[in-house]
Amino acid sequence: MKKTLFAICAALIVLSCAQAPKQQPLENSVVYEMNVRQYTPEGTFAAAQQELPRLKELGIDILWLMPIHPIGVKERKGTLGSYYAIADYKAINPEFGTMEDFEHFLAAAHKLGFRVVLDCVANHTSPDAKWINECPADWYMRDSLGNTVVNYDWYDIAELNYGKREVWDAMADQMRFWMEKGVDGFRCDMACEVPLEFWQETIAALREDYPGMYMLAEGEEPKLHSLSGFNSSYAWELHHMLNAIARGEKNIPELLEYIQKDAERHPADAFRLMFTSNHDENSWAGTEFERMGDAAKLMAVLTFTLPSGQPLIYTGQEMGWNKRFEFFEKDHIPAWEKNEYFDFYKWLIDIRHNNPALAAGGKGGKFEVVSAEDSVLVFTRTLPDNKVTVKAELKAPWSYEIIAE
Repeated sequence: MKKTLFAICAALIVLSCAQAPKQQPLENSVVYEMNVRQYTPEGTFAAAQQELPRLKELGIDILWLMPIHPIGVKERKGTLGSYYAIADYKAINPEFGTMEDFEHFLAAAHKLGFRVVLDCVANHTSPDAKWINECPADWYMRDSLGNTVVNYDWYDIAELNYGKREVWDAMADQMRFWMEKGVDGFRCDMACEVPLEFWQETIAALREDYPGMYMLAEGEEPKLHSLSGFNSSYAWELHHMLNAIARGEKNIPELLEYIQKDAERHPADAFRLMFTSNHDENSWAGTEFERMGDAAKLMAVLTFTLPSGQPLIYTGQEMGWNKRFEFFEKDHIPAWEKNEYFDFYKWLIDIRHNNPALAAGGKGGKFEVVSAEDSVLVFTRTLPDNKVTVKAELKAPWSYEIIAE
């Protein structure tokens, strides 16, 4: 009987291990931004779930889902509206399916070993959001006439008032709601528009119960790390630098100056999210091919190898899609098929996973410039037991080489 029980327990342990693939440490992980609306012809969780094995084969570690919540109707832009004009933080956009559909997607992603993070839009809601109808008027910023405040050309949103403690509590509560559902963290939209002390308090409280929670900030303020507790923050300045290099406007001196300055500004353990595209750049500034031309692959290599960097891939980049997605409408999706870009990004991800010297933050290898002549930059990332050498030609033909030892 004891032998039988032991055999059953052993089998269950083996089965459990088979269902929970080992995850990469956060510092070695690669982030994929999933635009659920445009990801499949159906634009649903159920359809996106069918594509998860392909992303697993690619090597993705963290799935960041653009906002999944219902979108406001009042002042809506376009037919479907902006994902970032949220009407109800604790509900699912019916465009994508039901809460049950999301839970199935989340379970399937976890079974494959992905971390799943949600877009947290804490600065504002839609002007007809649940909160604006059910909560006190002073939860929102208002002008002298009592109208909600609109920033930029974002007439489809209403800005929250973080001068009210109740807003802090409600926002933290909705984040905890999703953590209890099983998500692994958040990408926080316009993080610096919200008091850094809110993030500090909320992140610390959530990490008491979810110590492995991953937090990504859209922002470059160093205190997002040192004060607030974010793991990763946008390297916007680097992104614009890469665009300028591709246009021939900047080169090695400016890039090295940026690397030094960024290292001095941010804590050693900060991850800096590096990318050649994301939802904003794709829809409003153009695809990486429009902005970077033939330099697009080289710039991707740099996002995977520069110090402190955590690389991001946006929907469709792994297929080489040269298409600006509509932001407020359902768009046409080319057929998913493996090609040279899938192989290229899989190669980069494999290099990233197999070389701890390329890790983000303080666990990565020391950055040293070997040579910097005639627009050809050679640098190394070195740990005692791992060294990676990168050669990048910052002019046509934009060649690159990575050697791992």
